[in-house]
Amino acid sequence: MESGFLAVILVSSFAVNSSHSAITVPTMEDIGLYSCLIKQQERKLKEKIILLAILTVTVVPAAPIPQQSTLRLIACVNPPSAVKKITWAAPGSIPIKSEKKPNTGTVAKLPQVQNSDNGAYVCMVHPWGNSSSALFPFNVEVTVDADNVASFTNITHESEVSTATQAQTPFLMTCPGVVGDFVRLHWLPPDRKRATDMKLVYEYDRWRDSTILTAHSKKLMLAGPPYNAEAGSFAFLLTPGLQDGGLYVCDVFQNDNAFSNRVTLSVLKVKISYSSSKLELGCLYSERSQVQSAVWKYQNKSHRLELFSNRPGSITTTLALPITPDTAGNYTCILRLKNGRTVWATQAVTLPHEAEKDVKIDTPSLLPPLSALLLLVPLVAAAVCVLLWRQKHISDRGIEQSLSVHSGEAENIYENPEDVRQAPPQGSVYMDLKPRGEDDVYKELERY
Repeated sequence: MESGFLAVILVSSFAVNSSHSAITVPTMEDIGLYSCLIKQQERKLKEKIILLAILTVTVVPAAPIPQQSTLRLIACVNPPSAVKKITWAAPGSIPIKSEKKPNTGTVAKLPQVQNSDNGAYVCMVHPWGNSSSALFPFNVEVTVDADNVASFTNITHESEVSTATQAQTPFLMTCPGVVGDFVRLHWLPPDRKRATDMKLVYEYDRWRDSTILTAHSKKLMLAGPPYNAEAGSFAFLLTPGLQDGGLYVCDVFQNDNAFSNRVTLSVLKVKISYSSSKLELGCLYSERSQVQSAVWKYQNKSHRLELFSNRPGSITTTLALPITPDTAGNYTCILRLKNGRTVWATQAVTLPHEAEKDVKIDTPSLLPPLSALLLLVPLVAAAVCVLLWRQKHISDRGIEQSLSVHSGEAENIYENPEDVRQAPPQGSVYMDLKPRGEDDVYKELERY
């Protein structure tokens, strides 16, 4: 059921103040341009060109509107070229989201209406050009039936999937592919069957831009491209822990229709623990009802593993310590569902010395060992003695000597010898040793 309203929009090419007017009740056939001409004694005084356009407003469902239903406010103008845009406002002049739909008009929706949504909603028409008024408002009174609650009994089940994933790995959960107004996600915790255990964990209304979150919602987020929740395309990204498996039901609501996807999810997790004599590899999984088998496999397929289960939803194997080359390597837990799908997780087991290499960092010392230092001392002393003896010997044979200036700064043995020779002596002696053939002092030093 729906209710409709018609309104006349007069759009002129220029504004004219005139006491002359015509009152009519137009129909769709009357749409078009009209000329208002004022004459006096065959002389044209003023002429006004008026475009007559029709605004049609539709309210669905018809008043009184049942609670929990989706209120649709639809407005269109004929001809469409007469207006720039149409907007909607809720009671109190609060703007509400609207979308322009081809062949329909401008639509605003209020899903899940409540008694608090009663009131006057305003359709605002924004004409092009120099119209006599900047806006053309049209009021629609909305009344919600407090005694009548709508229910979505006609739910279309689009898909039902059984699958599995690793713990802490993002999992894409798709919702029905229709363009919806709002979405709800319910969750039945793993290994439970009672419908009363079903929980609402996420709800998003794209028209009101409102979200209902729960503690479980921290592990959920609305998926991005190619999905767009603001445009009505819904999907979720779930990053599950072991106990976040179970049944997920995603319901998408479009007007008064509901569409549903169901996903039964098992979550797989591996863990490693040590005791004094053994290493234990555990494989845990949830939503056991859809699991056909769980098994550990070693990378060396000829090596058989002993498996045991100490509680439902787990499979364990043990390795004797210390780990040897025959037992080191990759161990994989494989989960097979009743529908044939598989998921697996791998745990690497390393040799003890390999584990030490991972954490031990050898930093080379910048200082020589103490024994090398003790050996170096007499060698340096001997070299100094030889240098002094060779200095005296070379001096006797005519090696040139020059004096250097001793400043307050450290001596620079790379100074220009010519500059140094010209400076007066001030106590310190700088020896400028210049090689002379076979008696080259540098060659003598290299021998030591």
